Amino acid sequence: MNGANHFVVSEFVFLGLSNSWEIQLLLFCFSFLFYVSSIMGNLLTVVTVTSDPYLHSPMYFLLANVSIIDLLFCSIAALQMICDLFKKWKAISFGGCLAQIFFSHAVGGTEMVWLITMAFDRYVAICKPLHYLGIMTPRMCILILVVACAIGLMHSLTQLAFIVNLPFCGPNVLDSFYCDKPRLIKLACTDTYRLEFMVTVNSGFISLGAFFLLILPYIFILASLQKHSSGGPSKALSTLSAHISVVVLFFGPLIFFYMWPSPSTHLDKFLALFDAILTPFLNPVIYIFKNGEMKMAMRNVFGQVKIFRIII
Repeated sequence: MNGANHFVVSEFVFLGLSNSWEIQLLLFCFSFLFYVSSIMGNLLTVVTVTSDPYLHSPMYFLLANVSIIDLLFCSIAALQMICDLFKKWKAISFGGCLAQIFFSHAVGGTEMVWLITMAFDRYVAICKPLHYLGIMTPRMCILILVVACAIGLMHSLTQLAFIVNLPFCGPNVLDSFYCDKPRLIKLACTDTYRLEFMVTVNSGFISLGAFFLLILPYIFILASLQKHSSGGPSKALSTLSAHISVVVLFFGPLIFFYMWPSPSTHLDKFLALFDAILTPFLNPVIYIFKNGEMKMAMRNVFGQVKIFRIII
C-alpha cells in the first residue's frame, strides 16, 4: 500500500438526499424541526433529572446520560445534513470525514454499552428489588459511565484504524449525506473485500451480539412479571416497553447497515436519516410520556413558565 497516495484525495463530496429544491426544502423543515426538538427534549430531560432531588436515583442517572449521549449523537450527522442541504457543493475534508466517523462511533459505542446497562438496571430493579440499592450504588453508576466511555473510545479507534491507512486516489463522491464507513471504504484505491468483511465482523456482529445481550434481561423480566398479579407490574411493563422501543430504534438501523449484504441506497439513506434525527427525538418523548414521575418533576421544575405548562 503506497503511503504517498494517502492525501491525493483531500476532500469528499456528498450527493445528499435529493437534488430537487422542493424536496430539499421539505427535508430542511423536517430535519430542522426534529433536530431542535431533539435538543430541547434531551436538554429538558437532563435539567429535570439534575434539578429534582426525587429523581436522583440510578434509573434517572442512566436516563440523563442517555439524553447527553443523544445530544452529542444528533449533532454529528444531522447538523452536517442541515447545513449542506442548500449547498450545491456538499464537501467535507479528508480530516473532517475521519473526525465524523471517529465521533459517531465513539458516541454510538458508548450508547450501546449504556443501553445494556439500563437493561441490567431494570432487571435488578424488577427481579431482585431487595438487592437493587446494594448493586446499583452511586459508585457503581460512575464506574459504569467511565467504562462505557472507554469502550466507546476503543471501538471508535478500532474503526478508524480500518480507514486511516487506506489510499484514496480516485473517486471521492459519497452517495450519502455524511461520512459512513462502509461507503467510504468502497472509494479506496485497493481491493477492499477483506476489509469490508472485517468491518462487518467488527461492527455488524458486535451490534447484533449487543442486541441479543440486551434482549436477555428483558426476557427474564417478562418471565418474572408473569408470576405476579396483573395490578402490580403495570408500571414496570410501561417502563419496560419504553426501554425496548429505544433498543429497537437504536439497533435496527445499525444491524441493517453492517449486516445486510447489498442494501438499497434509498432504504439505506432513509434508515440513516431515521437514526440521525428521529431516534434522538423519540428517546425523550418515549421516556417522558411513559413516565409519570418525569412529567410531575417537569411540572415542578418548569411550573413557573406558562409554555411548559401547556406542553407538559
